[in-house]
Amino acid sequence: MIKAALIRRNFFDRSVHEVAPELIGATLLFDGVGGTIVEVEAYHHTDPAAHSYVGRTARNAVMFGPPGHAYVYRSYGVHWCVNFVCEAEGSASAVLIRALAPTAGLSLMRKRRGVNEKRLLCSGPGRLCQALAITDAQNGWPLDAPPFVLRAATQPEEIAVGPRIGITKAAEKPWRFGLKGSSYLSRPFQPQPVADEPRG
Repeated sequence: MIKAALIRRNFFDRSVHEVAPELIGATLLFDGVGGTIVEVEAYHHTDPAAHSYVGRTARNAVMFGPPGHAYVYRSYGVHWCVNFVCEAEGSASAVLIRALAPTAGLSLMRKRRGVNEKRLLCSGPGRLCQALAITDAQNGWPLDAPPFVLRAATQPEEIAVGPRIGITKAAEKPWRFGLKGSSYLSRPFQPQPVADEPRG
């Protein structure tokens, strides 16, 4: 069995659009609890949907770097969401981790989430953070140091691509990536239209 390589901070020091799809199939553990990343979304600093688009604030300061750290924020005043900061310091781009296929610490996840169905433990960014007990206390923590453990995918994965979820600005951008056919996605990907073949 191939042991997956640990992902280090320099992995994130490049385009968020390169990092995001490469995280599909990677393993994310927090204090020994977690699973396989099956869904992510990319947010670039030029993107009106990114928190950093308005400039640096106390809330989004971690997004501005350095890369390879966790950016944790509360969504709609209810759920915590964890992002991985990417690109050179000052760029302020990040990947939102939307869903995991749970593989480690399932009993703890079930207790924290209050549900038994495995598919519902980490299928969505808020559920994921609740299951792993990630909060704003982890905002700014390095992703390559305990209690975080990140391991690269051991084989190429078939990736679905589509528009992001739950946003109103730049909603058409195809910056959501997922493990094709996974039952742990927060929402299925819609088939993308195929361009007509040129005629003549």
